[in-house]
Amino acid sequence: MNKKHKHVIVLLIMLVNLSVFAQESKIKRHHADYTSYVNPLIGSAGHGHVFVGANVPFGAVQLGPVNVFEGWDWCSGYNYASNTILGFTHTHLSGTGIGDLNDILLLPVSGKVALTRGTKEDMVNGYGSYFSHQNEVSKPGYYSVLLDKYKIKAELTTSERVGFHKYTFDSATDSHVLLDLADGIGWDKPVKTFIKKINEKTLIGYRYSKGWATDQRIYFAMEFSEPIAALTLYDSIAPVKGNEGEGLKMKAVVDFTRLKNKQVLVKVGISPVSYENAFTNIQAEIPHWDFDKVVKEANTKWNKELSKIQIKADDKTMKVFYTSLYHTMFAPSIFNDVNGDYLGTDKKVYEKANFTNYTTFSLWDTYRALHPLYTLTQPDKINDIIKSFLAIYKQQGRLPVWHLMGNETNTMNGNHSIAVIADAYLKGYRDYDVTLAYEAIRKTAMQTRDGMDYIQKLEYIPADKIGESVGNALEYAIDDYCVAQMAKALNKTEDYDYFTKRANLYKLYFDKETTFMRGKLTDGSWRTPFNPLSSVHRKDDYVEGNAWQYTWLVPQDPYGLINLFGSEDKFLAKLDALFLLTDKVEGEEISPDISGLIGQYAQGNEPNHHIPYLYAYAGQPWKTAKLIREIDDKFYSTKPDGLCGNEDLGQMSAWYVFSSMGFYSVNPANGIYVLGSPLVNHAVIHHKEGISFTLNAVNNSNINMYIQKAEYNGKPYTKSYITHDMIVKGGELKLYMGNKPSPTFGVNKEDRPL
Repeated sequence: MNKKHKHVIVLLIMLVNLSVFAQESKIKRHHADYTSYVNPLIGSAGHGHVFVGANVPFGAVQLGPVNVFEGWDWCSGYNYASNTILGFTHTHLSGTGIGDLNDILLLPVSGKVALTRGTKEDMVNGYGSYFSHQNEVSKPGYYSVLLDKYKIKAELTTSERVGFHKYTFDSATDSHVLLDLADGIGWDKPVKTFIKKINEKTLIGYRYSKGWATDQRIYFAMEFSEPIAALTLYDSIAPVKGNEGEGLKMKAVVDFTRLKNKQVLVKVGISPVSYENAFTNIQAEIPHWDFDKVVKEANTKWNKELSKIQIKADDKTMKVFYTSLYHTMFAPSIFNDVNGDYLGTDKKVYEKANFTNYTTFSLWDTYRALHPLYTLTQPDKINDIIKSFLAIYKQQGRLPVWHLMGNETNTMNGNHSIAVIADAYLKGYRDYDVTLAYEAIRKTAMQTRDGMDYIQKLEYIPADKIGESVGNALEYAIDDYCVAQMAKALNKTEDYDYFTKRANLYKLYFDKETTFMRGKLTDGSWRTPFNPLSSVHRKDDYVEGNAWQYTWLVPQDPYGLINLFGSEDKFLAKLDALFLLTDKVEGEEISPDISGLIGQYAQGNEPNHHIPYLYAYAGQPWKTAKLIREIDDKFYSTKPDGLCGNEDLGQMSAWYVFSSMGFYSVNPANGIYVLGSPLVNHAVIHHKEGISFTLNAVNNSNINMYIQKAEYNGKPYTKSYITHDMIVKGGELKLYMGNKPSPTFGVNKEDRPL
C-alpha cells in the first residue's frame, strides 16, 4: 500500500471517528437529565415572585398552587414563606411586581365543602389546607403536595394548553372537587363567569375578569376520569339551580361516590377564544388518561430546551444556572389554540393564524438580556415573537409596551419592542413582513404620549410637565438608537439621521457640575432640591431608582457617556463610587424594587444590569470580573430566597445565564457581548443543529477570576468582547484565567467593546 492510500485511509478513519463522536455527543446531550439540576423553588421566597408549579416551555398553562394572599411578595400566587394552599390555578405570572391571573381554581376536598376561602389563621371554616414543604415536590413539568386538612395528595402536570391533575384521596367515599371562578390574585377581579355540565364527565365555562389585564377572557373545558355523581352550582354562596349558570362569581361542587384506586384525574384545557377550542386542545394534546406519560413528556420537553446550553461547573453553579435557564422559558407564553385561533388586542377572534401567537411581554425588563439570549437559544421562535408584535401593532396602532392576555397594560417606560425587532433584524431574523416591521417601529417611536412629543421636536422632557422624565427619556434614547440602526440597514438615510439625533438627547439630562443625570425644568434649570440618593417619588424623575443608578443608563453609547464626564479617569472614579457608596437618605425607606445592593448598584432591578460591564469600555475589564463574582456570591443561591429581586419573566435569570458563561449584551441591539468572568469552566451553546459555540475557561476557580489572555479557534484573541456572528457560526473561545488582573487584556482602545 502506497503512502497516498495510507493517508486516504487514515483520513477516512478520522472522519468516521468524528462522525461517531458527534453522534455520541448528540445522544448524550439529548439524554442527559438537565432537569435534575433545576430547583423551581429558587426565587419563590423574598422578592423573587417566581411561579411554582407545573408547566412546559413557553406554555399557555402554568398550573400551580395558590397561597392565601399576604401582599406584594405573593404576586405569583405562591411564596415559600406560606403554609397554606387554597387550590390550584391554571395561569400565573412569574416574577412580576403586579399580581394578576390565577384563573380557574380547582381544589380536591373530602368532607364538607366550604364555599369561602380559608384564611391564614383559620383553615377550618373555609376551603383550603395547610401543608408542609416536606410533603411538597416541585420539578420541571411536575408538582405534588399533600393537603393536610383533607389528607389528599395532589399531583399536577401539563402540556402546552392543558393542565392535568391527579388527586389521590385517603377515603374512597365523600370525595369532591371544588371549582372556583371567583377571585384571582392581587388586582384581578371577575366580571362574568359561566359553568355548564355537558355530559357525565365534562364541564365547560369561561371567566372574564378585570385586573392588570383590563379585559381578560379565558375559556375552559374540564374532563374528569370518573362520572360526576352530583353537581351543585353557586354564584358566590347563592345556589344556582340546574346544570349551568352564569354569574359574577360562579363556583361548582363536583361530587363523586365510587372512585377507582381512590383517584380522580382532571384534564383542563384552556383557550383565549372558546370552550369548544379548549376541548379541542385537550383532544389534540392529552387525548388519554396516562398521567405519568404526560409527566415524562413534560420532562423531555424541558430537557430538550435546557440541553441547548451545556455547562460544566461546581454543584452550586450547575443548579443556579439550569434553574435560571428554566426560568427564562416561562414567558412569552403561547396565546393561541392548536388550530391557530387567538384573541386579538381589539377583542376580535383571528382564526387559523399561520404563526404561534405569544403574550406576556415584560419588555422594560426583558429587552435587556432575555430577548438577546433567545437569538442564541430560540432561533425557531424569534420570527413568531415579532409576528405577534406586528399583529398587536395592527390591532392597537402601536407596538406592545407590556402585553398581557390580549391587553396592553402600558406598564413601565419606553417602547422596547422596538429594540427586540431591531436586534432580531440586524441578526438576520427576517421571516416576517420587514416593511411592516419598520413601519411599526417608526410609528411607535413617533407617538406623543409620556413626553414623546418633546422628543419628536428634539427637545428634553421638562420635569415639571411629565413625571419620570429622566427615566422616560433615557429609555426612549435606547429605542431611538435601535430605530436608527434598522433605518441605516434599510438605507433610510433621512430616518437614520433624525433618530440618531434623538438617540443623543440623553446628553441633555447630564449635569456636568454634579455629574448626574437630572430632571430639567421648562425654564432650563435643574430640578431642586436634588439628592442623588433619593428614590421615593415615582412622580419624580426616575423609575424604581435614583440618580446614582440612572446616570449609567446609556448602554447604546457608553463612549458618549464617558465623554460627558470629561475623561476616562473621571468616569471611572464615579463608577467606582457607585459600588462603594452605602449612604441613605435619612428617614427614607428604600423601595423593595431597589434590592441586591452593592453600594448604590442594585442587581435586583433591571436598569442596573449592564453597569458592571461598563468598566470594559474604559479599559479596566478586571473590575467587571471582580463584580460579577461578588454579585454571584451575594445574590444568587440555591435557596428559596436565591434571587435578590423580582425575576421579571426571565430577565434576572437571563443576566445570570449570560454572565455565568462570561459575557453579557450591554447594548441590546448591536450583537456585541462584553466579556466579564465566567463562573463555568466549560459551556457549549447549541445554536442550531450542527452549529455549536464552545467556551473553555482554563484554570478557572474562585481565585482565578481574571482573564489573562484569550484564543478564538486556536488563534490569539485580544478583544474584551465577542460578537453574535462568532457564536452563531460556531467555534471555540478559550479564556485563560488567573488570580491577578492582566495588565494588557482588554486595555488597549482597539480591543475594547464596539
